Amino acid sequence: QVQLVESGGGLVQPGGSLRLSCQASRFSLEYLSIGWFRQAPGKEREGVSCVSSSDDSPQYADSVKGRFTASRDNAKSTVYLQMNSLKPEDTAVYYCAAAGVRCPSIATPKIGFGSWGQGTQVTVSS
Repeated sequence: QVQLVESGGGLVQPGGSLRLSCQASRFSLEYLSIGWFRQAPGKEREGVSCVSSSDDSPQYADSVKGRFTASRDNAKSTVYLQMNSLKPEDTAVYYCAAAGVRCPSIATPKIGFGSWGQGTQVTVSS
């Protein structure tokens, strides 16, 4: 079973940027899609993005379109989430999770995604 580890979270001011990484081990990333999700205190886990192992364009939640970019480097077994123009409402624990060759819908995190990482905290505050 693939193991995923997130990193790159931290404290950033509004308008700033962070790049999250999701490192995969025990299984080739080449055949996996990787989803990014976040969960703020007291809220449901929500989908942020998913990057497919195929040529499909990445999925993005409406709340992050134009600000976040997901990419992958199969040679490094790593998927990235570049987050720009961060807002206080982006504050959450961010998780990555694995799926099959093509991305399931990120609107339903409990369907199609598994092997969740432990999460990395992102705090956007002045």
